[in-house]
Amino acid sequence: MSRLAVVLYFSLLPALCAAANPPQKPAPPAEFLNGGESLTYSINWPGGANLGEAHLQAGKTGEGWQFDFSLSASVPGFAVSDHYHSRTNADFCALELEKLTQHGSRKAHERTVFNYQEGKATRTTLVEGGGHTDVDISDCAHDGLDFIYYARREMALGHGVPKPQDVLFGALYAVSLDYAGVQDVVVGGKHRQADHIMLSVRGPASDAQAELFLARDAARTPLLVKVPFALGTFSMELVR
Repeated sequence: MSRLAVVLYFSLLPALCAAANPPQKPAPPAEFLNGGESLTYSINWPGGANLGEAHLQAGKTGEGWQFDFSLSASVPGFAVSDHYHSRTNADFCALELEKLTQHGSRKAHERTVFNYQEGKATRTTLVEGGGHTDVDISDCAHDGLDFIYYARREMALGHGVPKPQDVLFGALYAVSLDYAGVQDVVVGGKHRQADHIMLSVRGPASDAQAELFLARDAARTPLLVKVPFALGTFSMELVR
């Protein structure tokens, strides 16, 4: 997986909750986001030129939730097209994650299934010659896509930001967030108050950071992401 895809994906993680006193009786999970959402982001080159789009979607199902994240972007001579689909139970414990990616000429397709009876998650590579990898898991594990919504719901309920932890996204990634205060940002030509978060993602051959700007609303909507690279700072901005 390219560094750009990993960072842009994890960049959608939520901010710290502004509420000082969390409610004693949290609202049922089914009320989170009124059962779903659909967000579109523009991916921008340093200086503002558009590179492509990303989409984040959530929907309530009979057994729990399903989440989708897609990204399509290109720079001269190289294109990235990713799609991730996650299923969870009602408690946001991951059940299955499927990844379909194409980075330049390199394609990958894999599925991770979470088996809580055996205490393992099995990652299967769905291409010719692919194999299986087992990873030990807790009694409520999170994949990378599921973790976004689990953390945002925790913030919305006033429980605070989750502690740094490993999440499964093909491999294990250590994700941590640091609060950097409230900042005014311009999104879609409008000034918005946002919680400024510093994100760290560490995994196999990956050590990346990003700046997140999260709306101070009940959904903890990601507004803006800034990702530093050698060529400059790329950004991902909420369109609708």
